[in-house]
Amino acid sequence: MTNATNAMTKTGAGTGQDVDRSEVEPIVAAFQGRQGAIIPLLQEIQRRFGYVPKTAVDVISEKMGVYPVELYGILTFYAQFYLEPRGKHTIKVCQGTACYIMGGKLLLDQLEEDLQVHDGETTEDGQFTLETVACLGCCGMAPVMMVDGDFYGSVKTNILDSILEHYREQDKQ
Repeated sequence: MTNATNAMTKTGAGTGQDVDRSEVEPIVAAFQGRQGAIIPLLQEIQRRFGYVPKTAVDVISEKMGVYPVELYGILTFYAQFYLEPRGKHTIKVCQGTACYIMGGKLLLDQLEEDLQVHDGETTEDGQFTLETVACLGCCGMAPVMMVDGDFYGSVKTNILDSILEHYREQDKQ
């Protein structure tokens, strides 16, 4: 599966929640007439909303004279862009060789079961987005996962609940 196809499958090509045009138009206006502005504009839209809503694609297409298919080509090529709302916390589970062999696949399977999501999906409550990564660069601590910017090494499935609970409790404060 290509990166673009994979991204379209994971995101549903912008089928998530949407925003009002009046929130998008001033952002787009600030970039109009600027050469090479599409990627920085998309980055700004994502910074503002946490993802690139379908309405934003429509407004950018109209105001910047770019076909929607071109915008979706950019959005699905670059892994930094998301077409669906993201969770408050992003869980990245390493599936590199060392982590996979040492139990990374078991961690992923357990998280998918516990959270009722698959790779690239967000929990219904908007709490967590689950992602796999090829390598987190901590092979000596395999298996490794990361939640937001926090690394967890030598992770076993029996401590996943306590790791997730830490973030749930953090959000209550």
